[in-house]
Amino acid sequence: MKLLNTYIDHTLLKPTATKNDIIKLCEEAKEYKFFSVCVNSCYVALVKSELNNSPVKVCSVIGFPLGAMSTQAKVEETKSALSHGADEIDMVMNIGLLKSKDFDGVLNDIQAVKNSMPNQTLKVILETCYLDDLEIIKASELAIQGGADFIKTSTGFGTRGASIHDIKLMKSVCDNSVKIKASGGIKDTQTALTYINLGVHRLGTSSGIAIVSGTTSNLNY
Repeated sequence: MKLLNTYIDHTLLKPTATKNDIIKLCEEAKEYKFFSVCVNSCYVALVKSELNNSPVKVCSVIGFPLGAMSTQAKVEETKSALSHGADEIDMVMNIGLLKSKDFDGVLNDIQAVKNSMPNQTLKVILETCYLDDLEIIKASELAIQGGADFIKTSTGFGTRGASIHDIKLMKSVCDNSVKIKASGGIKDTQTALTYINLGVHRLGTSSGIAIVSGTTSNLNY
């Protein structure tokens, strides 16, 4: 297994996050050699600057946290994040369209974002807390069909985060070309290892330091 820190997208998405909070996040990511720093798109340029000459990647969420904005808005936010230095994009699926069974609408939304970033990593957030089993499977299939490089469980802002059951459902429709990111509620080493042992390739968490140091975090995401 890879080193635990290399699975972690070190994350701060709270609406109250200040510039100083983001700078601290970047310093922590460099110190612990996390895979990436994951932030809202307004902070991408700051993160890129803070991580200059560092191997830590820049990850931006898009359409966050509801996924309900127009496809054009998601595409433009994606282009802006990339232009300011984002390496990876975590977009929120349009959950309402999925539940409306407007599968073409969901697919077109994902494809439009992927088409604007063909050479960068796209993770599609399903927000599994709002979906039943069949919807999780369908959402996973649509994300994969739309060009996702990862399918991701949660924003961390829903009614719950990742679960073992979610991961197993998502894994059932993944082929070897598509990876899984678990996020939401991952606060300690044992939980992180449980997901990794299920085949998860990335962890979204604000508790990365606690995870790699063997303590338990009281942070929410």
